[in-house]
Amino acid sequence: MLEYKNLREEDSQIFDAVMEEARRQSNEIEMIASENYVSKAVLETMGTVLTNKYSEGYPTKRYYGGNQVIDKVEQLAIDRAKKLFNAEHVNVQPLSGSPANAAVYFSLLRPGDKVLGLRLDHGGHLSHGHPVNFSGILYSFSQYEVDSKTGKINMEKVREIALKEKPKMIVAGFSAYSREIEWQKFKEIADEVGAYTFADIAHTAGLIAAGEMANPTPIFDVIATTTHKTLRGPRGAIIMCKEEFASKIDKAVFPGMQGGPHDHINAAKAVAFKEALDPSFKDYAKQVIINAKILAQEFINSGYRVISGGTDNHLIVVDMTSKGVTGKEAEIILENVGISVSRSTIPNDPNPPMNPSGVRFGTPALTSRGMKEDEVKKIVAWINRAIENKADENKLKEIKEKVRDMCLKFSVPSL
Repeated sequence: MLEYKNLREEDSQIFDAVMEEARRQSNEIEMIASENYVSKAVLETMGTVLTNKYSEGYPTKRYYGGNQVIDKVEQLAIDRAKKLFNAEHVNVQPLSGSPANAAVYFSLLRPGDKVLGLRLDHGGHLSHGHPVNFSGILYSFSQYEVDSKTGKINMEKVREIALKEKPKMIVAGFSAYSREIEWQKFKEIADEVGAYTFADIAHTAGLIAAGEMANPTPIFDVIATTTHKTLRGPRGAIIMCKEEFASKIDKAVFPGMQGGPHDHINAAKAVAFKEALDPSFKDYAKQVIINAKILAQEFINSGYRVISGGTDNHLIVVDMTSKGVTGKEAEIILENVGISVSRSTIPNDPNPPMNPSGVRFGTPALTSRGMKEDEVKKIVAWINRAIENKADENKLKEIKEKVRDMCLKFSVPSL
């Protein structure tokens, strides 16, 4: 018989590592745009007995017995997601963002089909056609870019490429683009060339759900998103679509791409969707954008070049070479003072991806802790001071202490 012990008793090394990470999250500022903090309820749900169940298939149509409760849980997640995004059909089983995107392609395309997506160094994602990724290997991608002067997507250029290439699908979405997407214009271009429309809203799903950014769900054929990032749920994904594509999407996820779903994660998604339906979530999303706009302006005021000159969402990309360091160097400097960021390419970056020119900064996590405009201004000042004094260990230590002091005033929601 299995002897049930708690984590500390069973594996002290992993327990110690978990506690060390909890302290790190508590004492440091998280500014990676794709990261956030889940609530205690979401965290608790991920550690439930639902992880013990196997449930290939969909509610009331399983290939295993004993799924009466799991069916209720998954249906709750589906119904809440439909309400949250005004979606006709939702599949909550995708395990993460890239597999969700793969399922979308698999459902509507054949290998070799033409697809149009945003270039990676212009703010796109690996799964939007980069040649080292499955998307670029299996499908024939053309790429649109941001304008070299404005840093924004030029929809006339997108139309020109679409008319020339005649793609079967147009992908609109990003991982490092700070402006609103013109969903309706993408749809008009797609209709003109007879292409499917696919929106990847992994980064902005929470802001869209809260009504703070435009919602592509009523406009596009298929929409995929992760459930973490601005949505503040567990690590996972969902796919939404028009009812006419429901069967193809469901078959692409299972049995096409995946086996049994992670039922404890699907339950946690349902909890996160319920939290996002609460009016307080709109206040959160609004503050995320306010903080990001302040962040951008403070960097500009400090002499940095911010790509596209500002932001409409939760992130910005800053050209760190405007201050004499690369993105990788800046990432290391800031990590040493207790501020986590992610290096990022800038449009037409002259530097390689592992040591690019930029850094991507985001405000979802710090906003979850309750930080607002005044805190953001202090954080930018500390970032600038750290970059300008990168070789002065005493000044870096002083900045780290200030960062920790601020963090102690704003607790992590789930800790």
